[in-house]
Amino acid sequence: MQRRPLQPSDYEFITSVVDDWWGGRAVHQLLPRLFFEHFNSNSHVLIEADKIIGFLVGFRSQSQPHVAYIHFIGIDPAHRGQGLGRTLYLHFFAQMKSLGCTQASGITSPLNKASIAFHRQMGFDIVNGDEVMDDISVHRNHAGPGQHRVLFCKNLQ
Repeated sequence: MQRRPLQPSDYEFITSVVDDWWGGRAVHQLLPRLFFEHFNSNSHVLIEADKIIGFLVGFRSQSQPHVAYIHFIGIDPAHRGQGLGRTLYLHFFAQMKSLGCTQASGITSPLNKASIAFHRQMGFDIVNGDEVMDDISVHRNHAGPGQHRVLFCKNLQ
């Protein structure tokens, strides 16, 4: 398996499989081409047998340069349980620390229990929100009306 930076040419493949990788949820619209063209230096793919089996889209915040933001991660279901998500996150953390970032952040849906558990295992704290749903603090309308989100934060120091 090898890791390389995300490339604009990865757009078609990733957006064609990501909904299936996410259990049929329509999530491809969260990955516009601009991430592949303008945020690819800190985003990576994992490749096995010339096929992308995982990816992470992340970047250093322009508004808060000490913050590394993880926008999206996807792992081919046939390759889950092998630590690939962890591998991508740890590489991203190291890269962001070298750029001076002291904090990593990200969000997920309160319905995505697997993501919440994964982030907790990776050492993220849940940022207190304005409502509690299923014992999880959420930020109401964070991604738009009715789009509540769980916010995560991790100290990189």
